[in-house]
Amino acid sequence: MPTVDEILELFEKRGDSEYGGECVTQLEHALQAATFAENEQAPPSLIAAALLHDVGHLLHDLPDDAPDDGIDDRHETSGYNYLRELFPAAVTEPVRLHVPAKRYLCAVDPNYRQQLSQPSIVSLELQGGTMTAEEVAEFEANDHCDGAVRLRRWDDAAKDPNATTPPLSHFAQYLQQSVAEADPPPDSFKTL
Repeated sequence: MPTVDEILELFEKRGDSEYGGECVTQLEHALQAATFAENEQAPPSLIAAALLHDVGHLLHDLPDDAPDDGIDDRHETSGYNYLRELFPAAVTEPVRLHVPAKRYLCAVDPNYRQQLSQPSIVSLELQGGTMTAEEVAEFEANDHCDGAVRLRRWDDAAKDPNATTPPLSHFAQYLQQSVAEADPPPDSFKTL
């Protein structure tokens, strides 16, 4: 199980990699998404999710242009698996669902796909394309659907090479708050 310090260190060590064909790095993208969440006064758990939503990209050694070669790194799943023992579902579920949220928005918002960048359109096709009506209903039934959609919107907007954001250390507070709200692991207990 990672610690908050280890997660921050991961961003410091690997966050300078290119963000999938966009004009920002992984760290710049994460900071921009978290800044949007904070500016919209999202709860701490959703600000943490915005910062961490693409942590799965930092966990592998695939090249930055892997999607151009038809490779989906399934970063939403690897990120979820990496974070789930430390954070509550209010953080990990939006992380897990931010890719399905893109597919969902393509199905329910006729203008959404036109707003996507070219690299995001390429990855959309690798990720399954637009959701079917059955997938839409299943997605909408998830308790974290709204959080995932909000996160997706911030994710899509967080690609400005000239954006100014607070530093990574500023967002550590939201990670710590979210960890404190997590349920204890099932094998732990409290003594009275």
